[in-house]
Amino acid sequence: MGEALRAQPLTREAFAPFGDVIGLELAGGTSANQGTATRYDRVAQLASSRPGAQPNLAVFRSVAKALPFEVRLLERHPCSTQLFVPLACRRFLVVVCPDDARGEPAVARLHAFVCGPGQGVNYRAGVWHHPIIALDEAADFLMLAWEDGTARDCEERPLSAPLLVTSD
Repeated sequence: MGEALRAQPLTREAFAPFGDVIGLELAGGTSANQGTATRYDRVAQLASSRPGAQPNLAVFRSVAKALPFEVRLLERHPCSTQLFVPLACRRFLVVVCPDDARGEPAVARLHAFVCGPGQGVNYRAGVWHHPIIALDEAADFLMLAWEDGTARDCEERPLSAPLLVTSD
Protein backbone atom coordinates (compact mmCIF):
# COMPACT_ATOMS: atom_id res chain seq x y z
CA MET A 1 0.00 0.00 0.00
CA GLY A 2 1.27 3.49 -0.83
CA GLU A 3 1.30 6.63 1.25
CA ALA A 4 -1.53 7.31 3.63
CA LEU A 5 -3.92 10.18 3.07
CA ARG A 6 -4.74 12.23 6.17
CA ALA A 7 -8.41 13.25 6.49
CA GLN A 8 -9.02 16.91 7.32
CA PRO A 9 -12.10 18.59 8.80
CA LEU A 10 -14.60 19.56 6.11
CA THR A 11 -14.65 23.28 5.26
CA ARG A 12 -16.47 25.15 2.50
CA GLU A 13 -13.21 26.53 1.12
CA ALA A 14 -11.39 23.19 0.93
CA PHE A 15 -14.39 21.38 -0.61
CA ALA A 16 -15.30 24.15 -3.11
CA PRO A 17 -13.52 22.53 -6.11
CA PHE A 18 -15.70 19.43 -5.65
CA GLY A 19 -19.10 20.86 -4.70
CA ASP A 20 -21.05 22.47 -1.89
CA VAL A 21 -21.01 22.02 1.87
CA ILE A 22 -24.49 22.10 3.34
CA GLY A 23 -24.29 23.08 6.97
CA LEU A 24 -24.98 25.24 9.92
CA GLU A 25 -22.69 28.07 8.76
CA LEU A 26 -25.54 29.75 6.90
CA ALA A 27 -25.84 33.51 6.47
CA GLY A 28 -28.63 35.71 5.24
CA GLY A 29 -31.92 33.90 5.21
CA THR A 30 -35.42 35.25 5.37
CA SER A 31 -38.13 34.95 7.97
CA ALA A 32 -40.56 32.12 7.29
CA ASN A 33 -43.53 30.33 8.86
CA GLN A 34 -44.92 33.39 10.61
CA GLY A 35 -41.54 34.14 12.18
CA THR A 36 -40.96 30.68 13.66
CA ALA A 37 -38.15 29.79 11.24
CA THR A 38 -35.47 31.24 8.99
CA ARG A 39 -35.35 30.02 5.40
CA TYR A 40 -32.04 29.71 3.52
CA ASP A 41 -32.55 29.27 -0.22
CA ARG A 42 -30.21 27.74 -2.79
CA VAL A 43 -27.75 26.22 -0.33
CA ALA A 44 -26.51 23.84 -3.05
CA GLN A 45 -26.16 24.02 -6.83
CA LEU A 46 -28.32 21.09 -7.95
CA ALA A 47 -28.03 20.08 -11.61
CA SER A 48 -28.78 17.38 -14.16
CA SER A 49 -27.78 17.35 -17.83
CA ARG A 50 -30.23 14.61 -18.91
CA PRO A 51 -33.79 15.74 -19.68
CA GLY A 52 -35.17 12.21 -19.13
CA ALA A 53 -33.59 11.68 -15.73
CA GLN A 54 -35.84 12.04 -12.71
CA PRO A 55 -34.89 13.27 -9.24
CA ASN A 56 -34.42 10.36 -6.85
CA LEU A 57 -34.64 11.18 -3.15
CA ALA A 58 -33.38 8.08 -1.36
CA VAL A 59 -32.29 7.08 2.13
CA PHE A 60 -28.89 5.44 2.54
CA ARG A 61 -28.31 3.41 5.70
CA SER A 62 -24.54 3.13 6.18
CA VAL A 63 -22.78 0.68 8.47
CA ALA A 64 -20.08 2.10 10.71
CA LYS A 65 -16.45 1.98 9.64
CA ALA A 66 -13.36 3.26 11.40
CA LEU A 67 -10.26 5.20 10.46
CA PRO A 68 -7.86 4.18 9.11
CA PHE A 69 -10.00 3.16 6.13
CA GLU A 70 -8.91 1.60 2.82
CA VAL A 71 -10.22 3.31 -0.31
CA ARG A 72 -10.46 0.70 -3.06
CA LEU A 73 -12.64 2.42 -5.67
CA LEU A 74 -14.03 5.75 -6.76
CA GLU A 75 -17.28 6.61 -8.48
CA ARG A 76 -18.86 9.58 -10.18
CA HIS A 77 -22.22 10.66 -11.50
CA PRO A 78 -21.33 12.26 -14.84
CA CYS A 79 -24.72 13.84 -15.51
CA SER A 80 -26.01 14.77 -12.06
CA THR A 81 -25.04 16.36 -8.81
CA GLN A 82 -25.36 14.07 -5.80
CA LEU A 83 -26.42 15.46 -2.44
CA PHE A 84 -25.99 13.73 0.95
CA VAL A 85 -27.61 15.20 4.06
CA PRO A 86 -27.29 13.22 7.29
CA LEU A 87 -30.50 12.34 9.09
CA ALA A 88 -28.84 10.51 11.97
CA CYS A 89 -25.06 10.67 11.93
CA ARG A 90 -22.19 11.66 14.17
CA ARG A 91 -19.38 11.85 11.58
CA PHE A 92 -18.79 10.63 8.04
CA LEU A 93 -15.88 10.41 5.62
CA VAL A 94 -15.79 12.09 2.21
CA VAL A 95 -13.02 11.23 -0.26
CA VAL A 96 -12.85 13.19 -3.55
CA CYS A 97 -10.49 13.93 -6.43
CA PRO A 98 -10.50 15.79 -9.73
CA ASP A 99 -10.17 14.24 -13.19
CA ASP A 100 -6.82 13.63 -14.81
CA ALA A 101 -6.14 14.63 -18.44
CA ARG A 102 -8.05 11.54 -19.69
CA GLY A 103 -11.12 12.14 -17.51
CA GLU A 104 -10.14 9.38 -15.08
CA PRO A 105 -9.62 9.86 -11.32
CA ALA A 106 -6.47 11.83 -10.49
CA VAL A 107 -5.70 9.52 -7.55
CA ALA A 108 -2.51 11.42 -6.64
CA ARG A 109 -4.75 14.44 -5.93
CA LEU A 110 -7.20 12.72 -3.58
CA HIS A 111 -8.60 14.73 -0.67
CA ALA A 112 -10.26 13.25 2.41
CA PHE A 113 -12.58 15.14 4.75
CA VAL A 114 -14.24 14.25 8.02
CA CYS A 115 -17.73 15.75 8.15
CA GLY A 116 -19.18 16.56 11.53
CA PRO A 117 -22.70 16.86 12.89
CA GLY A 118 -24.87 19.24 10.91
CA GLN A 119 -22.81 18.99 7.70
CA GLY A 120 -23.83 17.56 4.34
CA VAL A 121 -22.23 17.59 0.90
CA ASN A 122 -23.33 18.11 -2.67
CA TYR A 123 -20.92 16.64 -5.23
CA ARG A 124 -20.76 18.48 -8.54
CA ALA A 125 -21.67 16.40 -11.58
CA GLY A 126 -18.67 14.32 -12.67
CA VAL A 127 -16.67 14.63 -9.42
CA TRP A 128 -14.87 11.42 -8.50
CA HIS A 129 -15.63 10.34 -4.94
CA HIS A 130 -15.71 7.31 -2.71
CA PRO A 131 -19.14 6.04 -1.64
CA ILE A 132 -20.32 7.60 1.63
CA ILE A 133 -18.69 6.15 4.79
CA ALA A 134 -20.26 6.51 8.24
CA LEU A 135 -17.73 6.81 11.05
CA ASP A 136 -18.23 5.91 14.73
CA GLU A 137 -21.69 4.39 14.34
CA ALA A 138 -24.25 3.45 11.69
CA ALA A 139 -25.82 6.46 9.98
CA ASP A 140 -28.76 7.41 7.79
CA PHE A 141 -28.50 9.93 4.95
CA LEU A 142 -30.89 11.54 2.50
CA MET A 143 -29.46 11.31 -1.01
CA LEU A 144 -30.67 13.29 -4.02
CA ALA A 145 -29.52 12.62 -7.59
CA TRP A 146 -31.15 12.61 -11.02
CA GLU A 147 -31.27 9.08 -12.45
CA ASP A 148 -32.72 7.31 -15.46
CA GLY A 149 -31.62 3.73 -14.76
CA THR A 150 -28.77 3.70 -17.31
CA ALA A 151 -25.02 3.23 -16.86
CA ARG A 152 -24.63 7.05 -16.96
CA ASP A 153 -26.21 7.22 -13.49
CA CYS A 154 -22.96 6.05 -11.88
CA GLU A 155 -19.49 5.12 -13.17
CA GLU A 156 -17.04 3.23 -10.94
CA ARG A 157 -13.26 2.82 -11.14
CA PRO A 158 -11.34 0.37 -8.95
CA LEU A 159 -7.98 1.68 -7.73
CA SER A 160 -4.86 -0.21 -8.80
CA ALA A 161 -3.85 -0.33 -5.12
CA PRO A 162 -5.84 0.55 -2.01
CA LEU A 163 -5.17 3.92 -0.40
CA LEU A 164 -5.25 4.24 3.37
CA VAL A 165 -7.11 7.24 4.84
CA THR A 166 -6.07 8.15 8.39
CA SER A 167 -7.24 10.74 10.89
CA ASP A 168 -5.37 13.71 12.34
